[in-house]
Amino acid sequence: MADRVKDKVIEIIAEQAVLEPSDVRMDSTLEDLGIDSLGLVESIFAIEEAFDIQVPFNANEPTESDFDISSVAAIVRAVEGLVAEQKA
Repeated sequence: MADRVKDKVIEIIAEQAVLEPSDVRMDSTLEDLGIDSLGLVESIFAIEEAFDIQVPFNANEPTESDFDISSVAAIVRAVEGLVAEQKA
């Protein structure tokens, strides 16, 4: 399941960045990938829809959020946690 989550999150982020999924590295930041605040919000919505989860993210206060957006790897870990919580 973890690989499916990782692959789907990378696919969503790549789509927002207008890149190929193979160009998205786990240590990349959204800024590195050229994703702005609107792209971030669209990515969050796409992630919520893809995994049927609720992401604890406030677009008005992104640094105050419990959802770590510091890197692609952090986003993948956060989504994996939310998916696991939902299944529990």
